[in-house]
Amino acid sequence: MSRARVDEEEYWHSSKFRAFTFDDEDDELSQLKESKRAVNSLRDIVDDDDDDLERVSWSGEPVGSISWSIKETASGSTSSLDGRDSSLQKVSSSYAALPKQGSSYSLSSLFKGFLCATQLCLSLSALTDTGGKNYAPELRRPKADYKDYSSDWSPRDTVRRMQRGKVCSLERFRSLQDKLVLLDEAVAGHDGNVITAVLIFLKRTLRREILFRELEVRQVALCHLIHFLREMGEQKFLLDLLRTDCFFPLSLQLSQYREHLNIQDVEKRREFLKGCIGLPFSAEDNSHIQDHYTLLERQIIIEANDRHLEMAGQSELFRKYPRKASILNMPLVTTLFYSCFYHYTEAEGTFSSPSNLKKTFKIPDKQYVLTALAARAKLRAWGDVDALLTTKNWLGYTKKKAPIGFHRVVEILQRNNAPVQVLQEYVRLVEDVETRLNLATKYKCHDVVIETYRDLKDRIQLTAYKCKVERGSAEEEKINSILSNMVRNAY
Repeated sequence: MSRARVDEEEYWHSSKFRAFTFDDEDDELSQLKESKRAVNSLRDIVDDDDDDLERVSWSGEPVGSISWSIKETASGSTSSLDGRDSSLQKVSSSYAALPKQGSSYSLSSLFKGFLCATQLCLSLSALTDTGGKNYAPELRRPKADYKDYSSDWSPRDTVRRMQRGKVCSLERFRSLQDKLVLLDEAVAGHDGNVITAVLIFLKRTLRREILFRELEVRQVALCHLIHFLREMGEQKFLLDLLRTDCFFPLSLQLSQYREHLNIQDVEKRREFLKGCIGLPFSAEDNSHIQDHYTLLERQIIIEANDRHLEMAGQSELFRKYPRKASILNMPLVTTLFYSCFYHYTEAEGTFSSPSNLKKTFKIPDKQYVLTALAARAKLRAWGDVDALLTTKNWLGYTKKKAPIGFHRVVEILQRNNAPVQVLQEYVRLVEDVETRLNLATKYKCHDVVIETYRDLKDRIQLTAYKCKVERGSAEEEKINSILSNMVRNAY
């Protein structure tokens, strides 16, 4: 009784884990060496040349015996499924056939049998667990599911199945009549996804002229197609559609034309505008679209040439007044101002010539003079300003003429810091006396004020204006001379 208690005490106080010591690595190394020696000793015991040893099959019978041959022949004639089951049986029997004490089987047979069993188990596991799939028998699918790929479905049934999310092949509808019936059934179903799917099929299998002709009488499907083309960005197809004789509201063409604002690439925008020329707009609107395309095309040419000149440093004007922005996509008035600023002296035959722009786009004289005057005044080219406002009649006489009115000319020149002598020349040309006096007084054109009061023979205003000029100046002397002449003439 006491011995059993002592054994129990030792069991509970004992441990198979040892405390850490610095000799642990040496112990592990020694254990490894011992294991290696054990393996080498087995290699000595098991000879590879074991032809004289008796070989044993997994059934437990010697290889080459009559019973072994019969069983091998029978197993080889079975199906793959039976082979799988027999393999499982052989594996289970192999574990039962392992040699016991006193067995006559050799050690080499034991090791070879163990390796073959391991390989067989791995192959069976690969067969039974391939990619995590379950090889349990599946339930048979309904027969109705196999009709998706048959020719049994009518257009109405096809549309209904598409509405339920079923996969249906539309390729079986080959004739134009079947395709149109399918489209009508889709429209009648009031399902936008089905209508779009059918339209994509028709777009792919019908010629454009046939598709456009049939959509002309199917406005619902036509609107779906237009929306689809816009979403997919198929602008060329959409432009071809809008050019047809189908009735479209004007807002649809205008919204399509506005799509050019979303196109950043200038070449793509030019091609898009070229495609918009044939849209069914009014004659006036078509003229504007044509001008827009021509202007962008002209701007591309001017921009390429001017960028080259600016980078090469060949133009003094570009060196003195560098360009602040690109001319691409600018309005017509801005393009004209740019042309008058940098290319004013060019011949009419060049694309960048102001006169060429005026002739091509039929710019009115008033707009042209106003823009050119602002550009040349900014450069302080007063000679060009004078030539711009000088006309010659059929007799060869010259005179100053301003379609915008000389009061506007004076304002533009004054904003560009024109000298007083230049201002006075054009203030004198203002026809309205009151306007002329106001401008002359505002911009201190003393000679014009004095001459106007002299022509009006207004001594009171001359005397009052004498106080506004500097004493001893030429203007004061001129006023005194005019007043003296008025007194003499009065007597």
